[in-house]
Amino acid sequence: MLDTANTLDTKQMTTVNKPAQKPKNPGFSCGPTAKRPGWTFDAIKGALLGRSHRAKEAKVKLQQIIDLSRETLGIPADYKIAITAASDTGAVELAMWNLLGARPVDVFAWEAFGKDWVVDIIDELKIPNARKFVPAYGQLPDMKQANPAHDIVFTWNGTASGVKVANADWISDNREGLTICDATSAVYAMPLPWDKLDVVTYSWQKVLGSEAAHGMVVMSPRAIKRLETHTPTWPVPKIFRITKKGKVNEAFFTGEVINTPSMMCVEDVIDALNWVKSIGGAAGMVQRNQANYKVLADWIERTPWVDFLAQDPATRSTTSVCFVFTDPDYLKLNDEGRAAFAKRINSLLEKEGAALDANSYRDAPPGLRIWVGSTVETSDVQALLPWIDWAFATAKSELRAAA
Repeated sequence: MLDTANTLDTKQMTTVNKPAQKPKNPGFSCGPTAKRPGWTFDAIKGALLGRSHRAKEAKVKLQQIIDLSRETLGIPADYKIAITAASDTGAVELAMWNLLGARPVDVFAWEAFGKDWVVDIIDELKIPNARKFVPAYGQLPDMKQANPAHDIVFTWNGTASGVKVANADWISDNREGLTICDATSAVYAMPLPWDKLDVVTYSWQKVLGSEAAHGMVVMSPRAIKRLETHTPTWPVPKIFRITKKGKVNEAFFTGEVINTPSMMCVEDVIDALNWVKSIGGAAGMVQRNQANYKVLADWIERTPWVDFLAQDPATRSTTSVCFVFTDPDYLKLNDEGRAAFAKRINSLLEKEGAALDANSYRDAPPGLRIWVGSTVETSDVQALLPWIDWAFATAKSELRAAA
């Protein structure tokens, strides 16, 4: 039962009828995300199941992922691209374990996953003179505090907070350190300034809508130079080891992954990348994401009982849109009551099959988190909104009835 320890306004609640139309795809999870439009199991019928990833045919497919990624994202020709194990997390860890330690580090974090990098840098790697910048949920740190003489670690888009960097103007063109950017929920949805980024990591399971467990790391010539001029003072686990005798292992950047990949997932991401290519590459993906975001943002702006968790419009995520409830009755509830209210709304949406996995992240303020990345159809976002209206009205009526 919802917490009713606080006094509630008992004014008549407007009835909202249950909508007739549901989203064709109710998957609004922030990862793994919705598959590309029209996806069926036929997309992976060419998978090299039961084959070694070192076989000639498998190597061709792994190289195809790298080539399609470069083409569709417009990655500069002198940047190196590799496939990693352990999704985006593995890609970020690989970069930090190999590259950090040569300089002090400034790490910026404004949600759960960015805070993991803070722990790694300060508590695990124990980088001397490391600085952390961690604001409250919904806010962005002062990115201008970044020291161009330091290495910089940050997420482009905070999936759990719905907060992104507005741009990369704060990154110096004359920086001495490296910029390591966790861009997993931004790549293919938000334009990235490659000249400002020395390391970019992401996973197949985010904006591409492909399967989990595999990540990507993109490294600039400056990052490659660091690999060959800096030896970490800590042991580097085999799963992260990308140099040999002080030189970059070039095979790593030609599809020879350190850990065995799933060839089923490989086939699936090739399908996703070919779809991206067919709609105009990254530019087409950004356009789709912007259309989805506009539908949701317009609804939030005209709905009096919700608001963005990110208050600054320039820092609002366009993929993982996080919003909180602002209704006066809701605000009178204590923390437990607010969490229960948000949980009830999510439960109603799931029970009706209107939205799956749309709950806010576990340590974020109670609310909803709707993924509207590039594989989501705008028509599904439009169909979802009346269901949220209905679920809110239903939960509020139950709250008042219990008061």
